[in-house]
Amino acid sequence: MSDWTEITKYLDQEGRVKVWLSRRNRKYQLEVLKYLASKFESNTYYTEKEVTKLINQYHTFGDHAMLRREMFEAKLLDRKIDGSVYWRAS
Repeated sequence: MSDWTEITKYLDQEGRVKVWLSRRNRKYQLEVLKYLASKFESNTYYTEKEVTKLINQYHTFGDHAMLRREMFEAKLLDRKIDGSVYWRAS
């Protein structure tokens, strides 16, 4: 598991991501995505609705679709081609 100390300044008191920085801060973005991906259980399948619900529990800026897409593109989440089922990538 990653050391989340690098991203704590971007988390609120409840451990929710409170800001998404620009692409210039790609290292931060990747650490935040890993943090969010760690909230998903291994060997568990999720519907898109369940993924959205879980992501929404851990961020405050209202863009679950972008975070879901970014986790997929970073190969932290995988999905069926039609997007009907998601799972934590190994």
